[in-house]
This record gives sequence, structure tokens and C-alpha cells, in this order.
Amino acid sequence: MHKRKPEWLRVRLQGAEKSQQVKDMLKRLSLHTVCEEANCPNLIECFGRKTATFMILGSICTRNCTFCNVTKGLTQPVDPEEPAHVAEAVKELGLKHAVITSVTRDDLPDGGAGHFARVIEKLKEAGVIVEVLIPDFQGSREALEIVIKAKPHILNHNIETVPRLYPTVRPKASYPRSLELLKNSKELDDSIFTKSGIMVGLGEQEAEVIKVMQDLREAGCDILTIGQYLAPSAKHHPVIEYIHPDIFKKYKDLAYQMGFKYVAADPLVRSSYHAADVSEVIS
Repeated sequence: MHKRKPEWLRVRLQGAEKSQQVKDMLKRLSLHTVCEEANCPNLIECFGRKTATFMILGSICTRNCTFCNVTKGLTQPVDPEEPAHVAEAVKELGLKHAVITSVTRDDLPDGGAGHFARVIEKLKEAGVIVEVLIPDFQGSREALEIVIKAKPHILNHNIETVPRLYPTVRPKASYPRSLELLKNSKELDDSIFTKSGIMVGLGEQEAEVIKVMQDLREAGCDILTIGQYLAPSAKHHPVIEYIHPDIFKKYKDLAYQMGFKYVAADPLVRSSYHAADVSEVIS
């Protein structure tokens, strides 16, 4: 049965004109954004503010996560011009904080790590804060090292949900492997801030969410985002519950008590929503 969205999940539609300008630029530069591919509820607001989260390595994913709206199937060739195009887009938008993510490319020998590194290098030449949201590279420490050596300012890898729900929500992923990636990132370069995010409303219990937060802190994670899961379609994992804003505040307060340096927890929070707000923490 379809659950009716509560009042606190209503999205204000602002910035439609500027939003179209961003879409036109992305098309001209042959770039993808997770904002569009994941059908993000904040798209018009973010595009209206001339911000976007760039999605590199094509728009086709090799994983089959049931919460995600990104297309699954046969992947596309890697575009060697993409790092330069991303840098050009960041310059046109006047961004000071650029967020780069990707589809998961299990078909590539390095999982796309080398391409991530080239994008990071191009953006650092432009003098912007670089945040990357990376896949798990199937647990390859060598692939992770390639990204770490390019020295992004923030390295994000989302844990997404509680361990119990992985078989149905992230069937090709591994909770221990994702925690290990965040831990290894700190071991390889502790000057890089690490970040992770979880969705709630998938059927988890409060105690499970708190345990995930504790696990992330033990892995050295600095920054945490928590948002309400919204099913992209009836074919995706259903929304089990709409979590009240008071619970998000409870999680946020607990997270700060645990030692996270920055926490964003709200029904409409997404991994890269208002990502630049963290700049005063990392500067």
C-alpha cells in the first residue's frame, strides 16, 4: 500500500529558471549528475542554486541496489575528456566545493579509481574543495590508494543502511567491506576527512541506526548524513516508515556526542545536500 508523505516531506519548488540553465550546461558538456539519475527531491532547489553532484564513469551501474534509481545494465566506455569537462562545469557554476560521485563500475580493473584520481587532480588545479563519493571498489585497497594519493579534501562512502537489511537493500555490497574502506582511508592518509551517510525508513530499528553510527566512529568517520528514504518508484524497495523530524534531531545530537565533526540529519538530507556547509569544519 502506498504511504502518503507527511507534511515535513513537502519540497518547495524554487529556482526552476536557473535549474534549466544548469541542465543545458550539463547536456553541452556531456555530463551526468546523481541529482537527475537518482531522481533527487532536492534537484530543483540545488540546480536553482547552481550546484550539482557530478556523476562520472557513465550513467549505467553494475550493481542492483533496490533503493537506487540509477540505471543498471551494460556499462558505457569511459570518457577521457570527462575530467576536463567536470572542471569546466565547476568553473562555469562558480563552485568552491565540488562533489563527485560515480556509478559502480565492477567491470573495470580498478573500479574507476584512476578516473576518479584524474578528476580530483583537475579540480584541485582549479583551487576548489574536492569531495568524492566513491564505491567500494570490491574491497581493493590498491584502488582506494589511487584515490587517496590524489588527495581529495573529503572522501565519502555511504554505508546506506543497517547490516540486517543489506541482503534486500544492497545485495551486492558488504557492510564490513564498506566499514573497512572508511577505516583504510584514514590509515592511508589521516589528513583527509571521511564521510558516510545512511537512509532511514527502510525498516531499521533505532538501536540498529545507533550501532551503525558507533561503527562509523570506530572506523574514524568524521562527517555523517542521515536522511529519509523515498522510493523512486513502486518497483523499488518500499518505504516502511516516515521518520519524524524529532528522531532525526535525536540522531544528530547522539552523533555529535559520539564525536562526529559535522552532522546533517533531516528528512530531506541527502549525501551531498548543502555539502559546502561543512567547509568551516574542514578549513
